[in-house]
Amino acid sequence: MTAQHASSILSATDRPTPLSIEPTISRALDGLLAMRHDDGHWAFELEADATIPAEYILLKHYLDEIDAPGFVELERRVARYLREIQADHGGWPLFHGGAFNISASVKAYFALKMIGDPIDAPHMVQAREAILAYGGAQRCNVFTRIMLALFGEVPWRAVPVMPIEIMNLPRWFPFHLSKVSYWSRTVMVPLLVLMSKKPRARNPRDIHVAELFVTPPEKVKSWFGGKQRSAWGHVFNIIDRVIRPLEPFFPTSGRDRAIGKAVEFVTERLNGEDGLGAIFPAMANAVMMFDLLGYPADHPDVVIAKKSIEKLLVIEDDRAYCQPCLSPIWDTGLVAHALAEVGETGRPAMEKAAEWLSERQILDVVGDWADRRPGVRPGGWAFQYNNAHYPDTDDTAMVVMALDRADPVKHKTAIERGAEWILGVQSSNGGWGAFDADNTHYYLNHIPFADHGALLDPPTADVTARCLGMLAQLGYDKNHPAVAKAIRYLLDEQEDDGSWFGRWGTNYIYGTWSVLCALNAAGVPHDSPELRKAAQWLKSKQRSDGGWGEDGASYEENAPRGEAMVSTPSQTAWALLGLMAIGEVDCPEVEAGIAYLTRTQNRAGLWDERSFTAVGFPRVFYLRYHGYRAFFPLWSLARYRNLTQSNSKTVQFGI
Repeated sequence: MTAQHASSILSATDRPTPLSIEPTISRALDGLLAMRHDDGHWAFELEADATIPAEYILLKHYLDEIDAPGFVELERRVARYLREIQADHGGWPLFHGGAFNISASVKAYFALKMIGDPIDAPHMVQAREAILAYGGAQRCNVFTRIMLALFGEVPWRAVPVMPIEIMNLPRWFPFHLSKVSYWSRTVMVPLLVLMSKKPRARNPRDIHVAELFVTPPEKVKSWFGGKQRSAWGHVFNIIDRVIRPLEPFFPTSGRDRAIGKAVEFVTERLNGEDGLGAIFPAMANAVMMFDLLGYPADHPDVVIAKKSIEKLLVIEDDRAYCQPCLSPIWDTGLVAHALAEVGETGRPAMEKAAEWLSERQILDVVGDWADRRPGVRPGGWAFQYNNAHYPDTDDTAMVVMALDRADPVKHKTAIERGAEWILGVQSSNGGWGAFDADNTHYYLNHIPFADHGALLDPPTADVTARCLGMLAQLGYDKNHPAVAKAIRYLLDEQEDDGSWFGRWGTNYIYGTWSVLCALNAAGVPHDSPELRKAAQWLKSKQRSDGGWGEDGASYEENAPRGEAMVSTPSQTAWALLGLMAIGEVDCPEVEAGIAYLTRTQNRAGLWDERSFTAVGFPRVFYLRYHGYRAFFPLWSLARYRNLTQSNSKTVQFGI
């Protein structure tokens, strides 16, 4: 949208001023404070696609726990949720308004059939026709095929070979657990036990989905006929074919030792009621592993593992779903920044939030990150309530910046330890990954097991921006080696059109906002060619209503960037924060964006947003943070008010 177009939007509305937007800010603050927990923290719902609630139902049927008190009613509510999010194309997408996805659709159909939906019901007929038109369940991804194998729907040859003996491999071997991401590790280790013993689900209602296959599973000759991403894919497929006939003859002693190591890995990281890795797929696999190994139902590890899953449920009056994980530290850290921007520093809400965050710093557990950075002291924060083995750099940087804004003297020790840990896990190229340093063994993304292409945790622009912004806010200047390397990394990562890729938020709007805030804090001049090009890109993506929007399709190859069918409050806020960070405060585009947020606020003081504006794995798994619509618009409105009231148009913070 051109500047002239931005001005024309405002001709039909009042130009925003600090005075005119003050009621909007006040209502938003009241709405946000009303959602606070008694101890001062925030934890909003975190919603994914149909796969997680479907997998929850399938897990219960796998274990034959369908006679548990209240489960029939819970199933009914989950079924309603799954039906509600079924798309017009008949299947289930990976994000609201997205294209048909075969794996999500097969899992959702299977779960609904398990619950009792008749296959001749219109929604089931529509789903089945869509699945068959796509080529049938044969075309599901590896993790879905593993689920189908556990229920006996496909033979185990439909699944790539992943011997449990992987647990015995030395660190120098081309494949080792330390070479993959934290989420891959926690999901994979209990899954290796399942794949080694190949159990069969109890499936008490004896439900099957043969009708979802174009070719009967037993007649499928090749399950790996998809397009290979590189020559590595062909190499690993050959290795798979060589290992498969040999696997049954691997020595029993080595297999038993490997299973023991897997169990030890899981139990060490069970993480109490927050679960293995604090993510649903790892938790579910751990429960099935304990069941397979004969653990009694009252075994403490079984009890706690199951309880961690139940804590993920969101149960409403007439529907329910299962979250992939919980996000309280991320939510509370971001809210703290919004509160600081509004002017709540020194007030009870901000002080309580900061205290709650400070208490959750991980100081006494040396996590898996130490495999790559031995000798670095712990000092980070996790994403969830507890996940001591897996703090992440994004949360840590966000929390450190929030504590610095809340009270840098009171939280001095926590801030310094957090910064020390961030500096210690910087990757050699100057960037930061989310959980590990130098997790860049890219060839592993081409093994058949990793058809999602997300086995690794390499440095990314958005996470690097957060860490750089934190260092700059704390006073590290451009001459500091870590800062200089990070700036160079970010400038090298800029796309040709001026944007930056967003790994953990959708997508180029998120990445560009993150990087512009960091480069501003690090002292990169606002008139530098890189920043001017980024500003022009953001302005060009403004929509006719004054907002910005981008959906998950932007992660697909050669797809449009920074575009969607609708504007969203959270992405509009990101664009505004990015532009304001580099001095674009009085421009027509920012004024039009502020007017959009003011105009679209709802009666509760918040904003409506059904779109998924975050991502777990690009092209595979997307997320809807329910809190984003609450605090990001407030944050951007308050910053606009502050900058327009100030003699200085410079943002002083790292985000």
